[in-house]
Amino acid sequence: MGYRALYRVWRPQKFADLVGQQLITQTLKNAIAAKQTSHAYLFTGPRGTGKTSAAKIFAKAINCRHQQAGEPCNQCEICQAITQGRLNDVIEIDAASNNSVDEVRDIREKVKYAPTQADFKVYIIDEVHMLSAGAFNALLKTLEEPPANVVFILATTEPHKIPATIISRTQRFDFRRISDHDLIERMEYILKQEKLTFDPAALKTIAKAAAGGMRDALSMLDQVLSFGHNEVTLKNALLVTGSVSQEQLAAYLTAVFSQETALAFQQLQQLLAAGKDPNQLFEGLIDYCRELLLAQVEKSTASQQLIELAAKVSAETLYQALDILSQQQQAMRFATHQDVYLDVATIKLCQIKSSTNKATAAVVPDKQLTELQAQVAKLQQQLNQLQQGQVADKGLAATKSPAAGSKPSTRPKLKIKPDLNQIYSVLAEASRANLEEIKDVWQDLLNMLAVTQRAVMNVSQPVAASSTAAVVSFQYDFLFEKAAQDQQLQTALLNDLAKLLGKDLKLVFLPQAQWPQIRKKYLLAHKTENNSKAAAAKTSAPSDNNLATAQKIWGTAAKDLIEIKDD
Repeated sequence: MGYRALYRVWRPQKFADLVGQQLITQTLKNAIAAKQTSHAYLFTGPRGTGKTSAAKIFAKAINCRHQQAGEPCNQCEICQAITQGRLNDVIEIDAASNNSVDEVRDIREKVKYAPTQADFKVYIIDEVHMLSAGAFNALLKTLEEPPANVVFILATTEPHKIPATIISRTQRFDFRRISDHDLIERMEYILKQEKLTFDPAALKTIAKAAAGGMRDALSMLDQVLSFGHNEVTLKNALLVTGSVSQEQLAAYLTAVFSQETALAFQQLQQLLAAGKDPNQLFEGLIDYCRELLLAQVEKSTASQQLIELAAKVSAETLYQALDILSQQQQAMRFATHQDVYLDVATIKLCQIKSSTNKATAAVVPDKQLTELQAQVAKLQQQLNQLQQGQVADKGLAATKSPAAGSKPSTRPKLKIKPDLNQIYSVLAEASRANLEEIKDVWQDLLNMLAVTQRAVMNVSQPVAASSTAAVVSFQYDFLFEKAAQDQQLQTALLNDLAKLLGKDLKLVFLPQAQWPQIRKKYLLAHKTENNSKAAAAKTSAPSDNNLATAQKIWGTAAKDLIEIKDD
Protein backbone atom coordinates (compact mmCIF):
# COMPACT_ATOMS: atom_id res chain seq x y z
CA MET A 1 0.00 0.00 0.00
CA GLY A 2 1.23 3.50 -0.87
CA TYR A 3 1.59 6.46 1.45
CA ARG A 4 -1.45 7.29 3.58
CA ALA A 5 -2.18 10.77 4.90
CA LEU A 6 -1.68 11.38 8.60
CA TYR A 7 -5.36 12.12 9.24
CA ARG A 8 -6.23 8.67 7.83
CA VAL A 9 -3.47 6.79 9.64
CA TRP A 10 -4.28 8.47 12.97
CA ARG A 11 -8.06 8.49 12.66
CA PRO A 12 -9.60 7.82 16.10
CA GLN A 13 -10.55 4.16 16.64
CA LYS A 14 -12.12 4.55 20.10
CA PHE A 15 -13.84 7.30 22.04
CA ALA A 16 -10.71 8.01 24.10
CA ASP A 17 -8.89 9.01 20.88
CA LEU A 18 -11.38 11.78 20.06
CA VAL A 19 -9.73 15.07 21.01
CA GLY A 20 -11.61 17.97 22.58
CA GLN A 21 -15.05 16.29 22.76
CA GLN A 22 -14.95 14.72 26.24
CA LEU A 23 -18.56 15.60 27.15
CA ILE A 24 -19.93 13.92 24.02
CA THR A 25 -17.74 10.80 24.20
CA GLN A 26 -18.52 10.22 27.89
CA THR A 27 -22.26 10.52 27.26
CA LEU A 28 -22.17 8.06 24.36
CA LYS A 29 -20.00 5.58 26.30
CA ASN A 30 -22.38 5.67 29.28
CA ALA A 31 -25.40 5.10 27.03
CA ILE A 32 -23.76 2.12 25.29
CA ALA A 33 -22.56 0.56 28.55
CA ALA A 34 -26.05 0.90 30.08
CA LYS A 35 -27.76 -0.29 26.84
CA GLN A 36 -29.80 2.91 26.72
CA THR A 37 -28.98 4.07 23.21
CA SER A 38 -31.40 6.06 21.09
CA HIS A 39 -32.66 5.13 17.61
CA ALA A 40 -31.38 8.39 16.03
CA TYR A 41 -28.55 10.84 16.68
CA LEU A 42 -27.63 14.19 15.17
CA PHE A 43 -23.92 15.14 15.22
CA THR A 44 -23.34 18.82 14.35
CA GLY A 45 -20.27 21.01 14.34
CA PRO A 46 -17.48 22.50 12.18
CA ARG A 47 -15.55 20.32 9.75
CA GLY A 48 -12.77 18.15 11.08
CA THR A 49 -14.00 18.00 14.68
CA GLY A 50 -14.72 14.25 14.78
CA LYS A 51 -18.39 13.81 13.78
CA THR A 52 -17.92 10.95 11.29
CA SER A 53 -15.19 9.33 13.39
CA ALA A 54 -17.51 9.36 16.42
CA ALA A 55 -20.28 7.80 14.31
CA LYS A 56 -18.02 4.91 13.23
CA ILE A 57 -16.75 4.35 16.77
CA PHE A 58 -20.37 4.31 17.99
CA ALA A 59 -21.26 1.73 15.31
CA LYS A 60 -18.38 -0.48 16.51
CA ALA A 61 -19.13 -0.07 20.21
CA ILE A 62 -22.86 -0.82 19.92
CA ASN A 63 -22.12 -4.00 17.95
CA CYS A 64 -18.94 -5.15 19.73
CA ARG A 65 -19.61 -8.19 21.90
CA HIS A 66 -16.44 -7.57 23.90
CA GLN A 67 -16.87 -3.84 24.57
CA GLN A 68 -15.78 -2.54 27.96
CA ALA A 69 -17.33 0.56 29.54
CA GLY A 70 -18.74 1.61 26.19
CA GLU A 71 -15.44 1.31 24.28
CA PRO A 72 -15.05 -1.14 21.34
CA CYS A 73 -12.33 -3.78 21.59
CA ASN A 74 -11.12 -3.15 17.98
CA GLN A 75 -9.91 -6.77 17.92
CA CYS A 76 -13.02 -8.83 17.11
CA GLU A 77 -14.20 -9.60 13.59
CA ILE A 78 -17.05 -7.05 13.68
CA CYS A 79 -14.83 -4.20 14.91
CA GLN A 80 -12.19 -4.87 12.26
CA ALA A 81 -14.81 -5.20 9.52
CA ILE A 82 -16.31 -1.81 10.44
CA THR A 83 -12.84 -0.22 10.60
CA GLN A 84 -12.04 -1.53 7.11
CA GLY A 85 -15.48 -0.54 5.78
CA ARG A 86 -16.56 -4.02 4.70
CA LEU A 87 -19.45 -4.71 7.11
CA ASN A 88 -22.76 -4.58 5.24
CA ASP A 89 -24.69 -3.71 8.41
CA VAL A 90 -22.95 -0.31 8.74
CA ILE A 91 -23.98 1.84 5.78
CA GLU A 92 -22.30 5.21 5.09
CA ILE A 93 -24.23 7.58 2.81
CA ASP A 94 -23.03 10.90 1.42
CA ALA A 95 -26.14 13.08 1.30
CA ALA A 96 -24.40 15.58 -1.01
CA SER A 97 -24.53 13.06 -3.90
CA ASN A 98 -27.48 10.93 -2.71
CA ASN A 99 -30.07 13.53 -1.83
CA SER A 100 -33.13 12.54 -3.81
CA VAL A 101 -36.42 11.09 -2.59
CA ASP A 102 -35.75 7.78 -4.38
CA GLU A 103 -32.51 7.17 -2.44
CA VAL A 104 -34.23 7.76 0.91
CA ARG A 105 -37.12 5.53 -0.14
CA ASP A 106 -34.57 2.82 -0.91
CA ILE A 107 -33.27 3.19 2.66
CA ARG A 108 -36.84 2.86 3.97
CA GLU A 109 -37.28 -0.41 2.07
CA LYS A 110 -33.97 -1.94 3.18
CA VAL A 111 -34.25 -0.81 6.80
CA LYS A 112 -36.95 -3.42 7.36
CA TYR A 113 -34.52 -6.29 6.91
CA ALA A 114 -32.64 -7.60 9.96
CA PRO A 115 -28.84 -7.19 10.20
CA THR A 116 -26.78 -10.08 8.79
CA GLN A 117 -23.77 -10.15 11.14
CA ALA A 118 -24.10 -7.38 13.67
CA ASP A 119 -26.74 -6.79 16.33
CA PHE A 120 -27.69 -3.37 14.92
CA LYS A 121 -27.84 -1.86 11.46
CA VAL A 122 -26.26 1.60 11.58
CA TYR A 123 -26.96 4.22 8.89
CA ILE A 124 -24.43 7.08 8.88
CA ILE A 125 -25.71 9.94 6.69
CA ASP A 126 -23.01 12.58 6.23
CA GLU A 127 -23.84 16.20 5.30
CA VAL A 128 -27.51 15.41 5.89
CA HIS A 129 -28.50 19.06 5.36
CA MET A 130 -28.01 18.48 1.61
CA LEU A 131 -31.12 16.27 1.39
CA SER A 132 -34.03 17.71 -0.56
CA ALA A 133 -37.31 18.68 1.12
CA GLY A 134 -38.97 15.56 -0.27
CA ALA A 135 -36.13 13.36 0.97
CA PHE A 136 -36.46 14.82 4.47
CA ASN A 137 -40.17 14.05 4.45
CA ALA A 138 -39.46 10.48 3.38
CA LEU A 139 -36.83 10.11 6.11
CA LEU A 140 -39.20 11.54 8.72
CA LYS A 141 -41.53 8.56 8.44
CA THR A 142 -38.69 6.15 9.21
CA LEU A 143 -37.50 8.21 12.17
CA GLU A 144 -41.04 8.25 13.59
CA GLU A 145 -41.41 4.46 13.52
CA PRO A 146 -37.91 2.93 13.38
CA PRO A 147 -37.27 -0.83 13.64
CA ALA A 148 -35.84 -1.93 16.97
CA ASN A 149 -32.46 -2.98 15.57
CA VAL A 150 -31.68 0.13 13.49
CA VAL A 151 -29.76 3.27 14.48
CA PHE A 152 -29.52 6.44 12.37
CA ILE A 153 -26.59 8.85 12.83
CA LEU A 154 -27.01 12.13 10.94
CA ALA A 155 -23.91 14.36 10.60
CA THR A 156 -23.89 17.96 9.39
CA THR A 157 -21.94 21.21 9.48
CA GLU A 158 -25.12 23.30 9.00
CA PRO A 159 -27.81 22.19 11.46
CA HIS A 160 -29.96 25.27 10.80
CA LYS A 161 -30.81 23.82 7.37
CA ILE A 162 -32.37 20.68 8.87
CA PRO A 163 -36.14 20.75 9.48
CA ALA A 164 -37.18 21.03 13.12
CA THR A 165 -39.32 17.90 12.73
CA ILE A 166 -36.16 15.88 12.04
CA ILE A 167 -34.13 17.46 14.85
CA SER A 168 -36.89 16.83 17.41
CA ARG A 169 -36.73 13.08 16.73
CA THR A 170 -32.98 12.79 17.35
CA GLN A 171 -30.52 13.17 20.21
CA ARG A 172 -28.40 16.16 19.24
CA PHE A 173 -24.68 16.45 20.03
CA ASP A 174 -22.82 19.66 19.14
CA PHE A 175 -19.14 19.08 18.39
CA ARG A 176 -17.04 22.10 19.31
CA ARG A 177 -13.99 23.55 17.62
CA ILE A 178 -10.90 21.93 19.12
CA SER A 179 -8.72 24.31 21.13
CA ASP A 180 -5.21 25.18 19.93
CA HIS A 181 -3.80 23.52 23.05
CA ASP A 182 -5.51 20.19 22.26
CA LEU A 183 -4.48 20.38 18.59
CA ILE A 184 -0.84 20.95 19.55
CA GLU A 185 -0.89 18.09 22.08
CA ARG A 186 -2.28 15.68 19.49
CA MET A 187 0.27 16.72 16.84
CA GLU A 188 3.11 16.37 19.36
CA TYR A 189 1.90 12.85 20.24
CA ILE A 190 1.72 11.81 16.58
CA LEU A 191 5.16 13.22 15.72
CA LYS A 192 6.73 11.49 18.72
CA GLN A 193 5.12 8.20 17.73
CA GLU A 194 6.46 8.69 14.20
CA LYS A 195 9.87 9.64 15.70
CA LEU A 196 10.06 12.93 13.81
CA THR A 197 11.67 16.19 14.95
CA PHE A 198 9.59 19.36 15.26
CA ASP A 199 9.64 22.97 16.43
CA PRO A 200 6.88 23.75 19.00
CA ALA A 201 6.43 27.21 17.45
CA ALA A 202 5.63 25.54 14.11
CA LEU A 203 2.87 23.45 15.70
CA LYS A 204 1.40 26.60 17.24
CA THR A 205 1.29 28.22 13.79
CA ILE A 206 -0.41 25.15 12.28
CA ALA A 207 -2.96 24.98 15.10
CA LYS A 208 -3.90 28.64 14.64
CA ALA A 209 -4.30 28.18 10.87
CA ALA A 210 -6.43 25.04 11.39
CA ALA A 211 -9.08 27.09 13.24
CA GLY A 212 -10.25 24.25 15.48
CA GLY A 213 -10.26 21.41 12.91
CA MET A 214 -8.14 18.34 13.65
CA ARG A 215 -8.30 17.07 10.08
CA ASP A 216 -7.12 20.45 8.73
CA ALA A 217 -4.29 20.53 11.27
CA LEU A 218 -3.04 17.04 10.31
CA SER A 219 -3.33 17.83 6.59
CA MET A 220 -1.20 20.95 7.02
CA LEU A 221 1.24 19.01 9.18
CA ASP A 222 1.50 16.46 6.35
CA GLN A 223 2.35 19.25 3.91
CA VAL A 224 4.99 20.70 6.21
CA LEU A 225 6.61 17.26 6.60
CA SER A 226 6.67 16.74 2.83
CA PHE A 227 8.09 20.20 2.22
CA GLY A 228 10.73 19.94 4.93
CA HIS A 229 11.86 16.31 4.37
CA ASN A 230 10.13 14.97 7.50
CA GLU A 231 11.23 17.91 9.65
CA VAL A 232 8.76 20.44 11.07
CA THR A 233 10.25 23.95 11.30
CA LEU A 234 8.61 27.32 11.93
CA LYS A 235 9.85 28.66 8.57
CA ASN A 236 8.27 25.77 6.67
CA ALA A 237 5.02 26.02 8.67
CA LEU A 238 4.73 29.73 7.84
CA LEU A 239 5.33 29.01 4.13
CA VAL A 240 2.82 26.15 3.93
CA THR A 241 0.02 27.83 5.91
CA GLY A 242 0.60 31.29 4.43
CA SER A 243 0.78 32.70 7.96
CA VAL A 244 2.87 35.68 9.02
CA SER A 245 5.41 35.59 11.85
CA GLN A 246 4.89 37.66 14.99
CA GLU A 247 8.06 39.66 14.21
CA GLN A 248 6.75 40.64 10.75
CA LEU A 249 3.38 41.68 12.15
CA ALA A 250 5.06 43.72 14.90
CA ALA A 251 7.35 45.47 12.38
CA TYR A 252 4.41 46.41 10.12
CA LEU A 253 2.18 47.65 12.97
CA THR A 254 5.04 49.63 14.54
CA ALA A 255 5.52 51.47 11.24
CA VAL A 256 1.77 52.02 10.89
CA PHE A 257 1.22 53.32 14.43
CA SER A 258 4.27 55.59 14.04
CA GLN A 259 2.58 56.97 10.89
CA GLU A 260 5.60 56.08 8.77
CA THR A 261 3.63 55.31 5.60
CA ALA A 262 6.63 54.62 3.35
CA LEU A 263 8.12 52.12 5.82
CA ALA A 264 4.71 50.45 6.29
CA PHE A 265 4.34 49.99 2.51
CA GLN A 266 7.86 48.57 2.37
CA GLN A 267 6.98 46.00 5.05
CA LEU A 268 3.73 45.15 3.24
CA GLN A 269 5.45 44.62 -0.12
CA GLN A 270 8.00 42.30 1.51
CA LEU A 271 5.17 40.17 2.92
CA LEU A 272 3.32 39.98 -0.40
CA ALA A 273 6.54 39.24 -2.30
CA ALA A 274 7.09 36.31 0.08
CA GLY A 275 3.74 34.88 -1.11
CA LYS A 276 1.68 35.64 1.99
CA ASP A 277 -2.06 35.26 1.48
CA PRO A 278 -3.88 38.62 1.90
CA ASN A 279 -6.68 37.05 3.91
CA GLN A 280 -4.19 35.33 6.24
CA LEU A 281 -2.40 38.66 6.61
CA PHE A 282 -5.64 40.39 7.65
CA GLU A 283 -6.38 37.57 10.09
CA GLY A 284 -2.89 37.85 11.59
CA LEU A 285 -3.10 41.64 11.98
CA ILE A 286 -6.54 41.47 13.62
CA ASP A 287 -5.39 38.77 16.02
CA TYR A 288 -2.21 40.72 16.86
CA CYS A 289 -4.22 43.90 17.62
CA ARG A 290 -6.42 41.83 19.93
CA GLU A 291 -3.30 40.55 21.71
CA LEU A 292 -2.10 44.14 22.10
CA LEU A 293 -5.41 45.11 23.73
CA LEU A 294 -5.16 42.25 26.20
CA ALA A 295 -1.49 43.02 26.88
CA GLN A 296 -2.50 46.51 28.03
CA VAL A 297 -4.58 45.10 30.88
CA GLU A 298 -2.90 41.73 31.54
CA LYS A 299 0.87 41.77 31.10
CA SER A 300 1.71 38.56 32.93
CA THR A 301 0.88 36.28 29.98
CA ALA A 302 2.11 38.57 27.16
CA SER A 303 5.50 38.42 25.48
CA GLN A 304 8.02 41.22 25.87
CA GLN A 305 7.49 42.24 22.25
CA LEU A 306 3.75 42.63 22.81
CA ILE A 307 4.22 44.57 26.06
CA GLU A 308 6.61 47.04 24.44
CA LEU A 309 4.37 47.78 21.46
CA ALA A 310 1.21 47.88 23.64
CA ALA A 311 2.83 50.59 25.77
CA LYS A 312 3.21 52.81 22.68
CA VAL A 313 -0.37 52.54 21.40
CA SER A 314 -3.61 53.67 23.03
CA ALA A 315 -6.66 51.44 23.30
CA GLU A 316 -8.65 53.90 21.15
CA THR A 317 -6.09 53.54 18.35
CA LEU A 318 -6.39 49.75 18.49
CA TYR A 319 -10.21 49.99 18.33
CA GLN A 320 -9.95 52.11 15.19
CA ALA A 321 -7.36 49.75 13.71
CA LEU A 322 -9.58 46.70 14.31
CA ASP A 323 -12.53 48.45 12.64
CA ILE A 324 -10.44 49.39 9.59
CA LEU A 325 -8.94 45.91 9.21
CA SER A 326 -12.32 44.22 9.59
CA GLN A 327 -14.02 46.49 7.04
CA GLN A 328 -11.29 46.03 4.45
CA GLN A 329 -11.22 42.26 4.97
CA GLN A 330 -14.98 42.05 4.39
CA ALA A 331 -14.72 44.15 1.23
CA MET A 332 -11.76 42.11 -0.07
CA ARG A 333 -13.63 38.77 -0.11
CA PHE A 334 -15.48 39.55 -3.33
CA ALA A 335 -12.66 41.45 -5.05
CA THR A 336 -10.38 40.33 -7.89
CA HIS A 337 -7.36 42.45 -6.90
CA GLN A 338 -7.07 41.75 -3.18
CA ASP A 339 -3.76 43.61 -2.78
CA VAL A 340 -5.56 46.93 -3.30
CA TYR A 341 -7.48 46.50 -0.03
CA LEU A 342 -4.25 45.91 1.86
CA ASP A 343 -2.89 49.18 0.42
CA VAL A 344 -6.09 51.04 1.40
CA ALA A 345 -5.96 49.54 4.91
CA THR A 346 -2.32 50.63 5.27
CA ILE A 347 -3.10 54.24 4.33
CA LYS A 348 -6.14 54.39 6.65
CA LEU A 349 -4.15 52.90 9.54
CA CYS A 350 -1.39 55.48 9.06
CA GLN A 351 -3.98 58.28 9.12
CA ILE A 352 -5.43 57.38 12.53
CA LYS A 353 -5.46 60.57 14.60
CA SER A 354 -2.14 61.12 16.34
CA SER A 355 -3.94 62.51 19.42
CA THR A 356 -4.90 58.96 20.34
CA ASN A 357 -1.62 57.42 19.22
CA LYS A 358 1.34 57.18 21.55
CA ALA A 359 3.62 55.42 19.06
CA THR A 360 4.55 58.69 17.29
CA ALA A 361 6.44 59.73 20.40
CA ALA A 362 8.29 56.44 20.65
CA VAL A 363 11.19 57.31 18.34
CA VAL A 364 13.19 60.12 20.01
CA PRO A 365 16.77 61.16 19.08
CA ASP A 366 19.41 60.52 21.76
CA LYS A 367 20.24 64.22 22.21
CA GLN A 368 16.59 65.17 22.67
CA LEU A 369 16.13 62.23 25.04
CA THR A 370 19.01 63.45 27.22
CA GLU A 371 17.50 66.96 27.38
CA LEU A 372 14.10 65.56 28.34
CA GLN A 373 15.65 63.44 31.10
CA ALA A 374 17.40 66.50 32.52
CA GLN A 375 14.14 68.46 32.53
CA VAL A 376 12.33 65.62 34.27
CA ALA A 377 15.05 65.45 36.95
CA LYS A 378 14.78 69.20 37.53
CA LEU A 379 10.99 69.04 37.84
CA GLN A 380 11.28 66.10 40.25
CA GLN A 381 13.65 68.11 42.46
CA GLN A 382 11.23 71.07 42.53
CA LEU A 383 8.35 68.73 43.38
CA ASN A 384 10.31 67.26 46.32
CA GLN A 385 11.04 70.75 47.68
CA LEU A 386 7.38 71.72 47.38
CA GLN A 387 6.26 68.55 49.19
CA GLN A 388 8.74 69.19 52.03
CA GLY A 389 7.35 72.72 52.46
CA GLN A 390 3.80 71.34 52.68
CA VAL A 391 4.77 68.81 55.35
CA ALA A 392 6.29 71.59 57.45
CA ASP A 393 2.98 73.42 57.50
CA LYS A 394 0.94 71.14 59.80
CA GLY A 395 -2.29 73.07 59.41
CA LEU A 396 -2.15 72.84 55.63
CA ALA A 397 -1.20 69.17 55.80
CA ALA A 398 -4.19 68.42 58.04
CA THR A 399 -6.64 70.05 55.63
CA LYS A 400 -5.27 68.13 52.66
CA SER A 401 -4.71 64.72 54.27
CA PRO A 402 -7.25 62.01 53.41
CA ALA A 403 -9.64 60.73 56.07
CA ALA A 404 -8.31 57.99 58.31
CA GLY A 405 -8.88 54.53 56.99
CA SER A 406 -9.96 55.75 53.54
CA LYS A 407 -8.28 54.28 50.44
CA PRO A 408 -8.10 56.15 47.15
CA SER A 409 -9.87 54.31 44.36
CA THR A 410 -7.51 53.15 41.64
CA ARG A 411 -10.22 51.63 39.47
CA PRO A 412 -11.41 53.99 36.67
CA LYS A 413 -15.10 54.86 36.73
CA LEU A 414 -17.24 53.20 34.08
CA LYS A 415 -18.89 55.44 31.49
CA ILE A 416 -21.67 52.86 31.10
CA LYS A 417 -23.28 51.14 34.09
CA PRO A 418 -24.87 47.69 33.99
CA ASP A 419 -28.68 47.62 33.93
CA LEU A 420 -29.56 46.28 37.41
CA ASN A 421 -33.28 45.98 36.66
CA GLN A 422 -32.64 43.64 33.75
CA ILE A 423 -30.09 41.65 35.73
CA TYR A 424 -32.49 41.24 38.68
CA SER A 425 -35.29 40.10 36.33
CA VAL A 426 -32.99 37.38 34.98
CA LEU A 427 -31.96 36.30 38.47
CA ALA A 428 -35.61 36.07 39.54
CA GLU A 429 -36.18 33.23 37.04
CA ALA A 430 -32.64 31.87 36.70
CA SER A 431 -31.90 28.16 36.86
CA ARG A 432 -28.84 25.93 36.65
CA ALA A 433 -30.28 24.06 33.63
CA ASN A 434 -30.69 27.27 31.62
CA LEU A 435 -27.14 28.36 32.48
CA GLU A 436 -25.66 24.99 31.45
CA GLU A 437 -27.62 25.15 28.19
CA ILE A 438 -26.07 28.46 27.14
CA LYS A 439 -22.61 27.48 28.43
CA ASP A 440 -22.66 24.40 26.19
CA VAL A 441 -23.00 26.53 23.05
CA TRP A 442 -21.02 29.61 24.16
CA GLN A 443 -17.77 28.66 22.40
CA ASP A 444 -19.67 27.79 19.23
CA LEU A 445 -21.40 31.18 19.47
CA LEU A 446 -18.04 32.99 19.66
CA ASN A 447 -16.72 31.02 16.68
CA MET A 448 -19.68 32.23 14.58
CA LEU A 449 -18.78 35.91 15.16
CA ALA A 450 -16.56 38.07 12.98
CA VAL A 451 -12.92 38.25 14.05
CA THR A 452 -13.19 41.75 15.57
CA GLN A 453 -16.38 40.80 17.42
CA ARG A 454 -14.75 37.61 18.70
CA ALA A 455 -11.84 39.70 20.01
CA VAL A 456 -14.27 41.65 22.22
CA MET A 457 -16.26 38.62 23.41
CA ASN A 458 -13.31 36.24 23.94
CA VAL A 459 -13.00 37.09 27.65
CA SER A 460 -16.73 36.90 28.40
CA GLN A 461 -18.81 34.13 29.93
CA PRO A 462 -22.45 33.59 30.93
CA VAL A 463 -22.92 33.65 34.73
CA ALA A 464 -26.72 33.37 35.06
CA ALA A 465 -29.59 32.48 32.75
CA SER A 466 -33.35 32.09 32.64
CA SER A 467 -35.50 30.69 29.83
CA THR A 468 -35.67 34.11 28.13
CA ALA A 469 -32.43 35.96 29.02
CA ALA A 470 -28.85 35.55 30.24
CA VAL A 471 -26.31 37.64 32.17
CA VAL A 472 -22.84 37.81 30.58
CA SER A 473 -19.77 39.02 32.51
CA PHE A 474 -16.61 40.52 30.99
CA GLN A 475 -13.17 40.01 32.51
CA TYR A 476 -12.10 43.55 31.54
CA ASP A 477 -14.16 46.71 32.10
CA PHE A 478 -13.18 48.35 28.82
CA LEU A 479 -14.39 45.34 26.82
CA PHE A 480 -17.72 45.46 28.72
CA GLU A 481 -18.15 49.08 27.65
CA LYS A 482 -17.14 48.24 24.08
CA ALA A 483 -19.73 45.43 23.88
CA ALA A 484 -22.47 47.50 25.54
CA GLN A 485 -22.06 50.23 22.90
CA ASP A 486 -21.76 47.91 19.87
CA GLN A 487 -25.29 47.36 18.52
CA GLN A 488 -23.99 45.37 15.55
CA LEU A 489 -22.23 42.93 17.90
CA GLN A 490 -25.35 42.54 20.06
CA THR A 491 -27.51 41.83 17.00
CA ALA A 492 -25.04 39.19 15.77
CA LEU A 493 -24.99 37.55 19.21
CA LEU A 494 -28.79 37.36 19.43
CA ASN A 495 -29.20 36.01 15.88
CA ASP A 496 -26.48 33.36 16.24
CA LEU A 497 -27.73 32.34 19.68
CA ALA A 498 -31.22 31.84 18.26
CA LYS A 499 -29.75 29.51 15.62
CA LEU A 500 -27.87 27.46 18.21
CA LEU A 501 -30.63 27.20 20.83
CA GLY A 502 -33.70 27.37 18.61
CA LYS A 503 -35.20 30.20 20.68
CA ASP A 504 -34.76 33.95 21.24
CA LEU A 505 -32.64 34.91 24.23
CA LYS A 506 -31.81 38.41 25.49
CA LEU A 507 -28.31 39.20 26.82
CA VAL A 508 -27.42 41.57 29.66
CA PHE A 509 -23.78 42.64 30.09
CA LEU A 510 -21.82 43.53 33.25
CA PRO A 511 -18.16 43.71 34.36
CA GLN A 512 -16.91 40.54 36.06
CA ALA A 513 -15.65 42.52 39.07
CA GLN A 514 -19.20 43.75 39.86
CA TRP A 515 -20.93 40.37 39.52
CA PRO A 516 -20.32 39.02 43.07
CA GLN A 517 -21.58 42.25 44.68
CA ILE A 518 -24.69 42.46 42.45
CA ARG A 519 -25.56 38.81 43.08
CA LYS A 520 -25.10 39.22 46.86
CA LYS A 521 -27.25 42.35 46.91
CA TYR A 522 -30.03 40.57 45.00
CA LEU A 523 -29.94 37.52 47.28
CA LEU A 524 -30.15 39.67 50.41
CA ALA A 525 -33.08 41.67 48.99
CA HIS A 526 -34.82 38.47 47.88
CA LYS A 527 -34.39 36.93 51.33
CA THR A 528 -35.79 40.02 53.07
CA GLU A 529 -38.79 40.04 50.71
CA ASN A 530 -39.55 36.37 51.41
CA ASN A 531 -39.33 36.95 55.18
CA SER A 532 -41.75 39.90 54.92
CA LYS A 533 -44.25 37.82 52.94
CA ALA A 534 -44.06 34.99 55.45
CA ALA A 535 -44.66 37.38 58.36
CA ALA A 536 -47.62 38.98 56.59
CA ALA A 537 -49.17 35.59 55.88
CA LYS A 538 -48.75 34.56 59.51
CA THR A 539 -50.45 37.69 60.91
CA SER A 540 -53.32 37.60 58.43
CA ALA A 541 -54.21 33.96 59.00
CA PRO A 542 -56.33 34.37 62.24
CA SER A 543 -58.46 37.12 60.70
CA ASP A 544 -59.11 35.06 57.60
CA ASN A 545 -60.12 32.05 59.73
CA ASN A 546 -62.46 34.17 61.90
CA LEU A 547 -64.10 35.68 58.84
CA ALA A 548 -64.62 32.23 57.31
CA THR A 549 -66.32 31.03 60.54
CA ALA A 550 -68.62 34.05 60.61
CA GLN A 551 -69.60 33.51 56.98
CA LYS A 552 -70.69 29.94 57.79
CA ILE A 553 -73.03 31.24 60.52
CA TRP A 554 -74.42 34.46 58.98
CA GLY A 555 -73.73 33.91 55.27
CA THR A 556 -71.59 35.86 52.82
CA ALA A 557 -73.00 39.16 54.05
CA ALA A 558 -70.81 38.78 57.15
CA LYS A 559 -67.87 40.08 55.15
CA ASP A 560 -69.52 43.53 54.90
CA LEU A 561 -71.19 43.58 58.33
CA ILE A 562 -68.47 42.30 60.67
CA GLU A 563 -65.25 44.06 61.60
CA ILE A 564 -62.58 41.78 63.10
CA LYS A 565 -59.96 43.24 65.41
CA ASP A 566 -56.91 41.25 66.55
CA ASP A 567 -55.76 41.55 70.17
